[in-house]
Amino acid sequence: MTRRAMSICSTPGCPEYTSGGRCGDCAAKAEQRRGSSSQRGYGSRHRSTFRAAVLARDPQCVCIEQQHGHGDPCRAPSRHADHYPASRRDLVASGQDPDDPRHGRGLCGPCHSAETAVHQPGGWAAR
Repeated sequence: MTRRAMSICSTPGCPEYTSGGRCGDCAAKAEQRRGSSSQRGYGSRHRSTFRAAVLARDPQCVCIEQQHGHGDPCRAPSRHADHYPASRRDLVASGQDPDDPRHGRGLCGPCHSAETAVHQPGGWAAR
């Protein structure tokens, strides 16, 4: 088993050592600032209106990305209702209903993670 070298926490100014990323205290504080899914707007209305309708309409992943090596949709079972082409934040800022299913698409787990990593403001791409 390869052991990973310890590094300093990725939170600016924190001197704690960790096996990677943030230390436990900084990770807990960041998660608290982030808030629950309901606090971020993903409550029961989102689940019953947006998510249910998007996954019913798109039971297979509709992502067409280079990661598949061709121009065809992925077609794996959809597990996530992704806001597309505008983000939830952009829809709210423009006064549109972010829970309207026409603002979403069904994605499988790997495609949703890849999309979030690349396109979500403040997401993994910003770290």
